[in-house]
Amino acid sequence: MTLTPELRAAIVQSVEDGFADQIAYLQKLVAFRSQRAEEFPIQDFLFTDLRDRGMVMDRFAMNEAELAAHEGGAPFSAGHSRAPIVVGIHHPRTEKGRSLILQHHVDVVPVGPADMWEHDPYGGEIEGDWLYGRGAADMKAGASANVFALAALKRIGLQPAATVYLQSVVEEESTGNGAMQTFLRGYTADAALIPEPEYEMLVRAGLGVLWFSVEVRGFPTHVREMGAGANAIDAAYRLIGALREVEARWNAERDDHPEVAGTDHPINLNIGRIEGGDWGSSVPAWCRFQVRVAIYPGQKAREKFQEIVDHAMAFARTDAFLSQNPPVLTQNGFNAEGYILEPGSEAEALLGRAHEAAFGTPLETFMTPAYLDARVYALYNRIPTLCYGPKSRAIHGFDEAVSLTSLKKITQSMALFIAEWCGTESL
Repeated sequence: MTLTPELRAAIVQSVEDGFADQIAYLQKLVAFRSQRAEEFPIQDFLFTDLRDRGMVMDRFAMNEAELAAHEGGAPFSAGHSRAPIVVGIHHPRTEKGRSLILQHHVDVVPVGPADMWEHDPYGGEIEGDWLYGRGAADMKAGASANVFALAALKRIGLQPAATVYLQSVVEEESTGNGAMQTFLRGYTADAALIPEPEYEMLVRAGLGVLWFSVEVRGFPTHVREMGAGANAIDAAYRLIGALREVEARWNAERDDHPEVAGTDHPINLNIGRIEGGDWGSSVPAWCRFQVRVAIYPGQKAREKFQEIVDHAMAFARTDAFLSQNPPVLTQNGFNAEGYILEPGSEAEALLGRAHEAAFGTPLETFMTPAYLDARVYALYNRIPTLCYGPKSRAIHGFDEAVSLTSLKKITQSMALFIAEWCGTESL
């Protein structure tokens, strides 16, 4: 379906007319403290809200056995969320257009020391063009866009002429299992649109991500008897140095992966947490640290993790302490492979047209080294997956914020895309 100039203008204006309500809705979402395993209240809110908007509702839990059996599933750990996944389903009277998945995640990362924020992390405060709060950009702004792009069509007496699945998931920030579970439950469509905060650009490629913990153990002694190399924390730092060798080797292979062309350091290995020892005057007998590292699209997650394990164990055999106390590496989160959005799909062409109508500029594409749930729909549903969303700043940092001007235009672009991709029918 090609939109007439009059219909395009009406859809754009409808998003404008509803934008004050969308801001208030986003502030309500930000107020939910939906860190990992604490997403029950926000999912309950969304279930009720989408039901009240006329959607057929589905709510379901993670299935650990199913996820463990799939190559794209990540292992459960003690902190894994048990909050439900919520799906709102729109059915048209007559199925004429192409079906669509609209997806967002509601889990957010910790806020860190609150006194280092200038704005209340859960206040949804507005200053100038920016709305602040943990998850304001990543990605509750996208959740509001999913809801209000559909609402904009309804405001002018229209609805999609195809089935739309609005998926609200958890575990995006730690395993990706929420999106995987929607696939395992059987949900699919002709395309997917995920409004992550992507600076008004379309993601051409997303890297895969591995999470794993490393534990080093030994025997505690008084510091007077520690000896050379017998400190588990010191040994952990030496092991981190060995893991940096893997990072350097993988980055040296970047020319073999054209999807990261122009990126000097696509593979980032992050030591996100470390703890160890029991007493300041005792030689520490243990140390644990958490690692996140990227992998290139097309590489198998389990094979790359084994490569890391092999390198760590080879290093350990050369180390006086670690050779007697081998480290233990355990996957405890992301086991995700990367993906590439191949150019030339009609979905991308229509999004490009919608973007240009809303922004007045051509749609740009880029590669991101971050994890994206888009990998599930691209790799396993095997459908065009458009990851595209508003400008943001400081996601995962202090004073995370989303640009309201950008969010409005993204919502207009999404509403135009939905109308053209799905077609429309009168309410």
